[in-house]
Amino acid sequence: MVDGISILRSPLILGNKSASQVTDDVCAPLDRGPGMTWWFALAVSLSMFTLGVIAVTYQLATGIGTWGLNSTVGWAFDITNFVFWIGIGHAGTLISAILFLFRQRWRTSVNRSAEAMTIFAVICAGLFPIIHMGRPWLAFWVIPYPNFRGPLWINFRSPLVWDMFAIGTYFTISLVFWYVGLIPDLATLRDRAVSKVKKTLFGFFSFGWDGSTRTWQRYETVYLLLAGLATPLVVSVHTIVSWDFATSVIPGWHSTIFPPYFVAGAVFSGFAMVLTLMIIARAVLHFEEYITLHHIESMSKIIIATGGIVAMAYMTELFVSFYSGNEYERFAFINRMLGPYAWAYWIMVGCNVVTPQFLWFRKIRRNVALVFILSIFINVGMWFERFVIITISLTRDYLPASWDNYAPTLIELATLVGSFGLFFTLFLIFARFLPMIAIGEVKAVLSYGRKESHGKAREEEGRKVGEYEGLHGGTS
Repeated sequence: MVDGISILRSPLILGNKSASQVTDDVCAPLDRGPGMTWWFALAVSLSMFTLGVIAVTYQLATGIGTWGLNSTVGWAFDITNFVFWIGIGHAGTLISAILFLFRQRWRTSVNRSAEAMTIFAVICAGLFPIIHMGRPWLAFWVIPYPNFRGPLWINFRSPLVWDMFAIGTYFTISLVFWYVGLIPDLATLRDRAVSKVKKTLFGFFSFGWDGSTRTWQRYETVYLLLAGLATPLVVSVHTIVSWDFATSVIPGWHSTIFPPYFVAGAVFSGFAMVLTLMIIARAVLHFEEYITLHHIESMSKIIIATGGIVAMAYMTELFVSFYSGNEYERFAFINRMLGPYAWAYWIMVGCNVVTPQFLWFRKIRRNVALVFILSIFINVGMWFERFVIITISLTRDYLPASWDNYAPTLIELATLVGSFGLFFTLFLIFARFLPMIAIGEVKAVLSYGRKESHGKAREEEGRKVGEYEGLHGGTS
């Protein structure tokens, strides 16, 4: 206590904002309409998505012979992209559910966008197993529904079926969790809407939210239950994806370390993508007072932790392959490091092991431009990690006579570009029509770290919030 003023922690939201200012700031991008930057970004992402649609359409009309696959390498770009996008989708659930359960208040400024990013990434991931089937119009065959085929049933031992259940469950829970958290803000948009159409739409999707104490209590109970339900999915979903490989007998795949290794890598890559998007949104939408250096630094620390787990997993794999005395397993890792695809392996190591070490320095963690560049390197490295695990392990199997190399075709490259186009298109549409920051949750942490003199500041803030809620139906 100094001169009657209590010095607390650094505030999570800068600018000494009031409740009404938070609503105005977060809704400002929605009120003023899209600018040229948004339209340009949408045009680029739509062009990428269109390229992907053309590539997939041509592949479906011609056959999967348009890919660079062969009898040795049966999984390559499509499954690599599938595992990559599933990993990207993990950060949203982690930020929203696990950090919520651990009462990490800094999550409030980034959880809404991270949740949306999860949904869009899972959509991109779910497309690749369907495309990989070659006949996507028969994709419903993986669903165990009552049929007239007699004793013929789906193969529950197939990784394709496991992935269907994992993706379906993860997508459903993530979508419900995101939507429930959005309801109070939809009510705020309803009360601010001038257009009759918007008022009707927001009113319908906000389920008649009135902002009463009883409504908030029920909302918080449901949100807590969903957070507890979603938390195990962070571990289970990517664990199931790792079993696609770990249950095989291919050297470099049948490793018991894969489940925790894949989960840590998914969180690692997911947080890197969240940083990439949030830093862009912070600059373009002028959210510097909401997505502060503290938020960027906190996410960087999680990247350091998960990056360390990933690096330990790399070393453990190498140690086990040599210590086991299994010549096939040993050769698989020698081939990764020194074989024809050694360049991919060392890109993976450089981006995923070396890059996070720079974040140990506080000056770098608080340098937005450097963190943005490092996050892109991590995303690149994590894509190459999936490529190394899946493709390089297949190019050299037990029989040298069947060895073969793999090179992606233009169709596969265009499909990858198209998936990024779909992801960014969906994210841009989300940013245009819905608040990227959880208004209600940010208001709950406004007093965190503020200086107060004998409680007067708190009383004044409470009075302003009460007046604002009285004018706006309590939805703020």
